[in-house]
Amino acid sequence: MRPTAVIPALCCAVALVLSFLCLFAGHKKGFMEDYHMLTLNTSQLGTNLLNSSILDSLPLPDDVRNVFDTVQDQFGDEVNDVVLQVADSLGVADFYSAHLLDYCWGDYVPTPLPNATVSSDAIHKNLTACSPAKAMFYFNPNEIIERTLNESGVDVTLDDLQWPDDIQTGIDALRIIQRTAFVLYCIAIALIGISLLVSAAALFTSGRLSACLNVMVSVLAFLAIGLASALVTAVIVKGGDLINEYGDEIGLEAHKGSKFMAITWGATAAMLVALVDWCLETCIGHRRRKHAYSGVPKHG
Repeated sequence: MRPTAVIPALCCAVALVLSFLCLFAGHKKGFMEDYHMLTLNTSQLGTNLLNSSILDSLPLPDDVRNVFDTVQDQFGDEVNDVVLQVADSLGVADFYSAHLLDYCWGDYVPTPLPNATVSSDAIHKNLTACSPAKAMFYFNPNEIIERTLNESGVDVTLDDLQWPDDIQTGIDALRIIQRTAFVLYCIAIALIGISLLVSAAALFTSGRLSACLNVMVSVLAFLAIGLASALVTAVIVKGGDLINEYGDEIGLEAHKGSKFMAITWGATAAMLVALVDWCLETCIGHRRRKHAYSGVPKHG
């Protein structure tokens, strides 16, 4: 019996659960939507580019056009209402959230922007739907927004919105990283599962060979989940910074998935604890047995 194997076994179990949650978060409507990698706030998309040519192509009420013409240089709730109606006329959802297997979209309720009667804390997401979940999913906001504009029937394109080419260039550069992260999560889940089984088996065995086997499996599992966490963090941080840098001028904003990063690095930390525990068990257990053998009296 090896009672000390309980700790690494529990750590592996925690890491396995968290890794599964990373992979399947947001894969269907209502399941861990808050654990997104990135969320694009498109509720104000294009509002800073309003001019007569774009206004004429949007199905806006005459009173909205009049308000904008008279108070566009002022700030207040009335202007915010105009801004929101303009953005809504494009047919684009208020937000698009990216996950490992799909993306979801919906609206902010009761309103995307805080005003005199609605505080920012009172605003929350109202999820509409999610795309079909699929392996090797690649989040491409350019394609998503362009398809939405085409389906809405308004005569506005990404070129009319002056969508920055740098966003597409940067997102394309992250495509390989995002898909590699998905593969690594699958590998990590398999290795963590094996590590859990080996750790559980070690509860009923003893000897240095068993501990060494657990060390080797734990190393591989830790490296896999660590690399996956590092890559997906790069996608979140770099992608968020990129969209905020170039999208600010057209009313596009990205929110980074801090909750997703918390659970993926939590899984990595759990595997690190399991690895360290098995390394200590290998070294300390070997010394314990060595001292035990040296204390046996010799006969003859």
